[in-house]
Amino acid sequence: MESQNRKRAPAWTEQEVWDLIAVWGDESVLSELRFKIQNAKIFDKISKGMKDRGYHRDLQQCCMKLKELRQA
Repeated sequence: MESQNRKRAPAWTEQEVWDLIAVWGDESVLSELRFKIQNAKIFDKISKGMKDRGYHRDLQQCCMKLKELRQA
């Protein structure tokens, strides 16, 4: 059972998803994802890009959302 102290992140808005795709689609980010084995620093960069756009998503949330989008 999930701890009561742990809260779910708010649902992603449509605009937030489009902004995530825009950050992810940046050529420098795509290039790094193509050539690096460990991606934690890249997802941190994506998270910071989202923060620059006014959102508060950590690297794990960005990673999971992009994984869901790729699977869909």
